[in-house]
Amino acid sequence: MRKRLSLLIAAALLAGPVGVAQAAEPGLVRTDAGPVRGTVLADHQLYQGIPYAAPPVGELRWRSPRPVTPWTTPLDATKPGPACAQAAGAGSPSSNEDCLYLNVTTPSRHGRKPVMVYIHGGGNSYLSGAGFGTNRLAVQGDVVVVTINYRLGFFGFFGHPDLPDSGAYGIEDQQAALKWVQRNATAFGGDPRNVTVFGESGGAFDVCAHVTSPRSRGLFQKAIAQSGGCSTTWGANGVIHTKPAGSPWITKDAAQADAVAITAQLGCSDVACLRTLPPTAFTAIDRGATPIVIGNSVLPQHPVDALRSGRFNRVPVIWGNTRDEGRLTSATVPEPFDYQGLLEQGFGREKAAEIAVEYPAGESARLAYGAVLTDGVWACHQLTDDRLLSRYTPTYGYEFADRTAPLGWFKDLFPAGLPAGAAHSFELAYLFDIPTFDLNPAQQRLAATMIRDWTTFARTGKPGWARYSGGNVQEYSLDRVGQINGLTRHNCSFWNSIG
Repeated sequence: MRKRLSLLIAAALLAGPVGVAQAAEPGLVRTDAGPVRGTVLADHQLYQGIPYAAPPVGELRWRSPRPVTPWTTPLDATKPGPACAQAAGAGSPSSNEDCLYLNVTTPSRHGRKPVMVYIHGGGNSYLSGAGFGTNRLAVQGDVVVVTINYRLGFFGFFGHPDLPDSGAYGIEDQQAALKWVQRNATAFGGDPRNVTVFGESGGAFDVCAHVTSPRSRGLFQKAIAQSGGCSTTWGANGVIHTKPAGSPWITKDAAQADAVAITAQLGCSDVACLRTLPPTAFTAIDRGATPIVIGNSVLPQHPVDALRSGRFNRVPVIWGNTRDEGRLTSATVPEPFDYQGLLEQGFGREKAAEIAVEYPAGESARLAYGAVLTDGVWACHQLTDDRLLSRYTPTYGYEFADRTAPLGWFKDLFPAGLPAGAAHSFELAYLFDIPTFDLNPAQQRLAATMIRDWTTFARTGKPGWARYSGGNVQEYSLDRVGQINGLTRHNCSFWNSIG
């Protein structure tokens, strides 16, 4: 009997974790809410459109995420769920509030693998998790990858005085998804004790939120922030042309005053009235990036203060940016291009004069302006985070610097005289499978190196290069992969001097 029991245990271990269909029915997995049937491919399995929280509609609009209603019949998980309601700013408008779904990609070789949970960018206002194909990351890196949708814009970050503790519903959605991973990772071949949360741009701001939120403690063991951090701020036009100065964060008082004004603008006097309005009443108002409300139970203090004091979730982190972040914004400025005027609008007249001397227009004012935004908005703030984080936790900096990266979505955006370089978000095609971003053989090799390092970090907490110290970060370019000094490259002593 003992020998038979040993054989059964061995067979179970070889078959993979409980919940992953092996012999019975490939592609069928039992989650804690019910079975799902996904797509079985040669080297991976894909499960899409899995609900992780109840639809936040009707009376659940502007409430913390609720549990899903369980089901018994296998759920069709071969198509992604709808994108969350959003304005048309990124070219993908949606009016669907029933959107709290996630997608899981798992390699065909099952086992207890690291889990990487990706939070998409779009300034907490646009896009969805389904736009980022994960089979290459999962298969080459031998990890389970989860992409998620979460409430955006007014639906996710509305801080109204009638809504106690409000303004971070989108972050709460992400926390609900991370809790789903804790409960269900094993069923998909993942290790719930080895979870990495990572995100880019708006998703990187959200990663900062999780690193500093008491309510995210224990939901992940590592974090990666790509092009966006806790210290980031920008002047007028600094991130999206025509949009005002801002940061990823807004105080409770400021958010409530804004919410009251929006309520009146929409012809309502209270939240009960707002809940009766169609989602299109809100998606018709496009204000660019949406800040996260702080001063609530999700984010009780400003994230920068949390980093400075060491009161944050001390997990190993990768924190970095692209070499030419600001060229994407510079490309969108219409002619005539008023370099001096843009500097004055973004930084004030006195600082603009100093910046113009440090970054002369030369032969291309657009290039100069792109460099200003790269250094003054993105890179030096990211490096400030690196310094603060490195005092308390293992911290690794990086810079994506392939200036030949494919343009993809942006092929018609960049005007003559402004090469795109390694602009904001251009590293994503090296980690994800994104239509129209076609990599040549040299870029594919660089992508494989990045995937190796990202997933090695997810597995071990060490990406394969030295910890951050004195500005040293890992550069990824076609010519070399190795250490550079980011503080020097991005002129951070100048930016620190002008405040």
